[in-house]
Amino acid sequence: MAIHNENETTPAGSVSIRKMTLEDIPDIMIIEHESFTLPWSEEAFRNELTMNHFAKYLVMELDGKPVAYAGMWTIVDEAHITNIAVRTAHRGQGLGEALLLQLIQLAMEYRIERMTLEVRESNLVAQALYRKLGFEPAGIRKAYYSDNQEDAVIMWCELPEQLVWEEEGSEEIDE
Repeated sequence: MAIHNENETTPAGSVSIRKMTLEDIPDIMIIEHESFTLPWSEEAFRNELTMNHFAKYLVMELDGKPVAYAGMWTIVDEAHITNIAVRTAHRGQGLGEALLLQLIQLAMEYRIERMTLEVRESNLVAQALYRKLGFEPAGIRKAYYSDNQEDAVIMWCELPEQLVWEEEGSEEIDE
């Protein structure tokens, strides 16, 4: 699996992205509770990392501390993005976009052809990011969110054979 975990220096600091481990769960729970009104439990993440062979999760570190994570389930030629979250203090710095791009790259390395996700109808910031990266609305899940019965927008993205934002001549890294 080619996770690009070399450090990149940004205006926000030194950023790296790597595969999530069980040791990350306490930090992930902080991000989860800051980000969602219906956060997943520690047990849910533990099961995702140890029992769900379809699950792939990434952690983004800023100056060595986890500040964001994203996950997906890969099934045959499709990926379902389960979560993407950035700590409140680090939002608006392009970190979520960078993490989502890495998740898309990882999906493509698994020969995934399309990706889907659900997003709250009211989360226009997230919807704008997803549209920017090629996701298009495809339907509504009525009363999807149990905390307030809000609808979810279902979005899909057809993945290209290679990322258009990759530099020409870049080499794929073997697992």
